Amino acid sequence: MRGYAARRVAALAVTLLFVSALVFVVVRVLPGDPVAVIMGTEGGREAGDRLRRAMGLDRPLPLQYLTWVAGALRGDLGRSIQYDVPVGALILSRLPVTLPLTLLAAAFMVLAALPLGLYAATRHRRAGDYAAMIVSQIGISVPQFWSGLLLILFFSVRLGWVRSGGFDGWSAGVGPALRSLLLPAVALGFFQAAVLVRATRSAVLDVLREDYVRTARAKGVSEPRVLARHTLRNALIPIVTVAGIQLGQLVAGSIVLESVFALPGLGRLALGAITARDLPVVQGVALFVASVIVVINFAVDLAYGLLDPRIRYE
Repeated sequence: MRGYAARRVAALAVTLLFVSALVFVVVRVLPGDPVAVIMGTEGGREAGDRLRRAMGLDRPLPLQYLTWVAGALRGDLGRSIQYDVPVGALILSRLPVTLPLTLLAAAFMVLAALPLGLYAATRHRRAGDYAAMIVSQIGISVPQFWSGLLLILFFSVRLGWVRSGGFDGWSAGVGPALRSLLLPAVALGFFQAAVLVRATRSAVLDVLREDYVRTARAKGVSEPRVLARHTLRNALIPIVTVAGIQLGQLVAGSIVLESVFALPGLGRLALGAITARDLPVVQGVALFVASVIVVINFAVDLAYGLLDPRIRYE
């Protein structure tokens, strides 16, 4: 187990190194000059050159990259051009919005997908199965930003149950904060839940065809016990695999939904940084999101051994 974990950590380090290089190159080839954005139309060429030297933008790209990576390894992601604060502190200040939003969306994804997928599998090729697949297809077909707008139109504009956007902060109370995050969490998790429904249905159908399930039923084991102990338990590995992938996509997908619902999280921070050509923030957010996704995949790999004792890592 330790040897496997060490190999996986080494592979994750190489992956993050590759991602960091890709992010650095992509950010640098984007149109626009951060020095011109900072100085506007009033800055002269000499002042621009001095600012470029101060920001290190006059050095060769490989040297800029190595300097940034060395700082990131020390926990220093640079300083924001737009806000004039450390990028790490800026990311941490937005996590109280993005992290609960992602967790709520993940909870909605799991609580909606597992029962619906199990229901569809146990009613294979019947009305319940077809209804579940129609709901799943709708969830896959509707873009997240469009589902967010539809939720705002119905629950905020028509019914007036919740606000259409904004976030007052956790200081206003847990209840109001969660209500502000409820609609975006549903919109964010709807697509991922639709994918997980299909994965759950497929995995459960495969297990239901196994001989030990037929034997359990022949022995008179109750259907709920057959589904919970013998079926769902043995179908968890493919379900957890897909759920881990979807959880990583929830973190990345929050960028669009936070803009739709005007939430001051990592998504709006990244979009604002791209508009302002705030290179350190763009690089820092991209590296942070990639690190979270890599860690989630690592946790899913380690969970396989807990779900199925037959799996050996050595």
